[in-house]
Amino acid sequence: MLTNENYFSTENQLKYMGVSQFKAFEECEFGALAEIKGEYKREQTVSMLVGSYVDAHFEGTLDIFKAKNPQIFKKNGELLSQYVHANEIISHIERDKLFMQYMSGKKQVIMTGEIEGVPVKIKIDSYLPDKIVDLKIMKDFAPVYKEGQGKLLWFEAWRYDLQGAVYQEIVRQNTGKTLPFYLAAATKEGVPDIDIIEISQSALDFELNRFKEKITYYDAVKNGFIEPRRCERCNACKATKILTEAKKSEDLADEYC
Repeated sequence: MLTNENYFSTENQLKYMGVSQFKAFEECEFGALAEIKGEYKREQTVSMLVGSYVDAHFEGTLDIFKAKNPQIFKKNGELLSQYVHANEIISHIERDKLFMQYMSGKKQVIMTGEIEGVPVKIKIDSYLPDKIVDLKIMKDFAPVYKEGQGKLLWFEAWRYDLQGAVYQEIVRQNTGKTLPFYLAAATKEGVPDIDIIEISQSALDFELNRFKEKITYYDAVKNGFIEPRRCERCNACKATKILTEAKKSEDLADEYC
């Protein structure tokens, strides 16, 4: 049985496909597989920890988060400035009635299902009878440039529409209801911004089809039936890189530009 404690265990990461795992495979198959097996650990940045701090508050697990992350404190026991600011983000969110209404659902609801025959797991931040809500703590809400795609809206660039598609489908499988998917978002700016965004059904349908097209391939990679492709740019690839020949200078433009 999946719980908050074993949700990210190696056993369950191998058994189930999750949205974060799927996105990692899209970035680099070798790196994603190494992370699942525990052979590579993604660096936890201060920015990520600030987001996790706010998440933990709304999950009701902030005391546990603090105990597991002593690096967020000064030697005198006070919070570092970044986490003082995280408390300010929390206060800003809690002053907004609509935001708190969307965050008033059941917290960290775990569901499982299958997509294209592959077991899939989800964990919902705020599950209400008429909606699915995920909390996002972002740098800002500015458009994000993606290579080959140009400027994208922040939630498109981070593929939160893909997340919404998978969450909606797994909830439908468990309840028979197709619920709208919302992002309850706040920024880490000096003066935090807040917003509630409903991802369009057309975007969710498109991303679910994209997920279906790739999930069986990534599952085959995960289970050792297909050799994972390397991107040669991520930290997992760089850490295991072995040179076999010299490169020609004229070939580098295609590789890096």
